[in-house]
Amino acid sequence: METTFHLDKADIPKELMLIINIIKDKKDHLDSRILTDINWDLFIEQVNHHRLYPTLYRRLKRLKKGIIPEYVMKSIEQQYKRNTFQMLQLSAEMEQISKLFSKADILTIFLKGPMLAHELYGDVSLRTSSDLDLLIPIDQLEKADRLLTDLGYEKDDYIQTVLNDWKWRHHHVTYIHPKKRMKLEIHWRLNPGPSLEPSFRQLWERKSKCNLTSYPVYLLGKEDLFLLLVSHGARHGWSRLRWLLDIDRLVQQGLDWKKTCNLIKRYGYLQTGGQAVILANDLLNTKVSKEVRDLLQNKYSQKLAQEAVFYLETMINLHTEPLPEKVSNYHKQHLFALMSVRQKIFFILSFLFPYPEDADTLPLPKKLHFLYFPLRPFLWAWRKTRKQALS
Repeated sequence: METTFHLDKADIPKELMLIINIIKDKKDHLDSRILTDINWDLFIEQVNHHRLYPTLYRRLKRLKKGIIPEYVMKSIEQQYKRNTFQMLQLSAEMEQISKLFSKADILTIFLKGPMLAHELYGDVSLRTSSDLDLLIPIDQLEKADRLLTDLGYEKDDYIQTVLNDWKWRHHHVTYIHPKKRMKLEIHWRLNPGPSLEPSFRQLWERKSKCNLTSYPVYLLGKEDLFLLLVSHGARHGWSRLRWLLDIDRLVQQGLDWKKTCNLIKRYGYLQTGGQAVILANDLLNTKVSKEVRDLLQNKYSQKLAQEAVFYLETMINLHTEPLPEKVSNYHKQHLFALMSVRQKIFFILSFLFPYPEDADTLPLPKKLHFLYFPLRPFLWAWRKTRKQALS
């Protein structure tokens, strides 16, 4: 189904538009007009930024030799081979972790990584991943920590907390294996709070089994996977096209749209779901059924989709700190705009809950931590005043 709404893509770099055209066009030739005045170094940079070299390499190999400069092809091929090797390593580690946790009676759902590449693309080499993300029940975190420590992993214990706010403010903890150079993210939530989402038990009941490895590995059911991909991509501004390509592949496989829409509506992601579908439909020609008409025609979702184009225009890496002030301010405003009314209320109320900074400002014995609730406005004002004075 087509939508009458079209994104304003005038300021997206032509190098990125070339990449988009190559990905969405299934033909084995390119219109020579779109190759005019291409900065091939910037083209490579865009390919790497958006993590699209696996898919792009397969497409470019089918084109007539000489259309794409040889050094560009070699650069993309090198990244493709490096990624294939890394995905094979991750696959082996995924199977080992699945077996280890299963024997310890830890229910485990893998969220991304090789199994997502296998499920969406049919080949682990066709999607990139730098780590393994897995979801377990929150009451199994200590047991998982002991198992991973015995396996040689080291916890990146960056989370500061007061009054156990880590349980809902954060959603994962990171482990690094220094010898294997392997990274794991152990999740107890799909997304950082404050937000509503399905319980682990509900996700486990709807899980799917991946046949990538000989030992059973489980992933989210398709509708839950759509919820995860939408919430994750939106939270990062769809600043990497790889995430939209995931949406495209998942939609192509067929979704129960009635269940999907009920799910994203229930947990406050209906408008961001619309944003994802609009972006995929406009940029990648993703075909969606008539059941999704309301998502495509939703005016607020269209507004959110157009706002996301900003991230494509500027090739933003949100993980590189500090962000330029313009980008940081834009992203904060966009994140708030993405929230449903209920999520905005929870978000605003969450500021009343004590932060670790309050404990740093005024250290109190643990038994008196409840005092941070009435003291929080004063501690916040004190920090604000000092910051302004120092600046």
